[in-house]
Amino acid sequence: MASLPTPPAQPDDAPEPYVGLAADTAEQLARSRGWDTVRAVPPGTFLTMEFRSGRINFQVEDATVTRCWVG
Repeated sequence: MASLPTPPAQPDDAPEPYVGLAADTAEQLARSRGWDTVRAVPPGTFLTMEFRSGRINFQVEDATVTRCWVG
């Protein structure tokens, strides 16, 4: 049986400081801190529940990040 793959390390970066930033500023900052995938979605968007290492999610309302989470 093959061993389980080791996921890549994700940035040591807390999601809370992104809340309140302009969406474009938050995306640039997240990419500069090493996030592979930055996903911005409007409130109420249906998303899959899989965890993806290296991804940060922004809920964006009126061009401002209102919620942020990893995975």
